[in-house]
Amino acid sequence: MTQSISVTGFIATDPHLTTTSTDLTITSFRLASVGRRFNRETERWEDTQPSWFTVNCFRKLAEHASQSLVKGDRVIVRGKLRVRDWDNGERSGTAVEIEAESLGHDLMFGVSSFERTTHTPDPEEEESEAELQPA
Repeated sequence: MTQSISVTGFIATDPHLTTTSTDLTITSFRLASVGRRFNRETERWEDTQPSWFTVNCFRKLAEHASQSLVKGDRVIVRGKLRVRDWDNGERSGTAVEIEAESLGHDLMFGVSSFERTTHTPDPEEEESEAELQPA
């Protein structure tokens, strides 16, 4: 199953940067998204049960995420939702993952500073950025 999703939450584990044998850079972390609801009986706001996601970032996004994010940060993640069943022989379960396409701090909970990096974009990035420039 693959769906586009946007999720707000907090980073629950230290972001982990790895590089594969084919030089693919990956940063992964667990994200907890907690909703709020109003309890009419107590007339108070209450947290709902958290939804847990594994967030995977690739290439430049992985490098930038590992330099910018720490455990406890409130973030907004947009990407592709992947739900898959797993079984390792002893245990089985369902993994809920987000392949991040964009990621940033949630400014509802604090301030952030942005520093543009320079890199040589691939041709697809140049085309999509050129389409966004005003005429």
